[in-house]
Amino acid sequence: SKLEALFEHPLYTIPIPAVTEKDKLFVVNPMEKFSLRSSGSDEWVSSSKAETLLPTGKTAYDTYPTWLKFHVGINRYELYPRRDPLMPTLLWDLATQRIISSVQKTGGTQLKLIMTFPNYGQALFKPMKQTRDQETPIDFFYFSDFERHNAEIAAFHLDRILDFRRIPPVSGRLVNITKEIRDITTDKKLAKTFFISPAGNICFYGECSYYCSTEHALCGKPDLLEGSMAALLPDKTLAKRRSWRSPWRRSYHKSKKAEWELNPNYCAQVRKTPPYDRGHRLLDLIDMTVLDFLMGNMDRHHYETFEKFGNDTFLLHLDNGRGFGTHSRDELSILAPLQQCCSIKKSTYLRLQLLATPSYRLSDLLREALATDPLAPVLAESHLRALDRRLGKVLAAVGRCL
Repeated sequence: SKLEALFEHPLYTIPIPAVTEKDKLFVVNPMEKFSLRSSGSDEWVSSSKAETLLPTGKTAYDTYPTWLKFHVGINRYELYPRRDPLMPTLLWDLATQRIISSVQKTGGTQLKLIMTFPNYGQALFKPMKQTRDQETPIDFFYFSDFERHNAEIAAFHLDRILDFRRIPPVSGRLVNITKEIRDITTDKKLAKTFFISPAGNICFYGECSYYCSTEHALCGKPDLLEGSMAALLPDKTLAKRRSWRSPWRRSYHKSKKAEWELNPNYCAQVRKTPPYDRGHRLLDLIDMTVLDFLMGNMDRHHYETFEKFGNDTFLLHLDNGRGFGTHSRDELSILAPLQQCCSIKKSTYLRLQLLATPSYRLSDLLREALATDPLAPVLAESHLRALDRRLGKVLAAVGRCL
């Protein structure tokens, strides 16, 4: 396995700094036990009377569902560890756990659902909008592009291969629209939008600001629909997140250009502006730029951080549905932060060089990682080939800076 060899490589075994209590998102009370109710129901209850070591010989932590262990493991330096033993189980849960509730997520331009599992775990479901080989038309603006479920799945695995580990875990899943959405939803607005198409397929369209109409309905075959299931981050009431506007945000206007597109010395003023004037924030943003260029994602207008860790922490790479829309064109403007600032983390640069070698070719690694997903093949071969070409362009951009 090339993937196993990659994670054994010295560049992927560099330790993170020691994690102290204040570096953890949550400080866990070891006496707090989660147990299934004796009534036989699937609900988890908290019992503070539990001993640290349970009669079974397990600690209270062992009783936590996988999604809760994932939340508890988040720290200042990483969303999850490199060799996370939870990851296979968490991805399996996202793909197979029984869905007991489906409601529409508010906000955003396109339809997304929040699905709840019997153990209180939740996932964000993005339904399939187009086939694997459909490219975004050349005349489309980036802000009118569809979001792709397979881009969310591929982005998680690519982020992990690049060793950023800043995207929450995502798995593909085949959902039954009738049994797992329509019949169990408590969302009255969503419930009103189900219908049977002329072809006899179950469809729905929900309510949102753009693509929620009968013309943009999501239809099953006859009621099975592909989608991505992303593990939700801890609720914002428990772990506040701060949203930051990207300095290289696009104008989101058909004719106006953003300042960075007009001023070649734009990076000089970004470097003087907090939080980019100290620490590694600018370098973290350039990491995100590399990820976005490899995926072809032009839609990175904001990013988030956990408020608890202040400015000295990683950036969350959320909402990657507009990646992997084109394989025949490379959007070099996405690389503007790297090209204008001529800065990149040494560790990132060394890993990118490694991923351009035949033994660790990026396309081979991502193909292997995606092969285990329930919806494999997740990406068309043309998108995988485009990754290697784009990686060459990132290295060339760094070469020009050097």
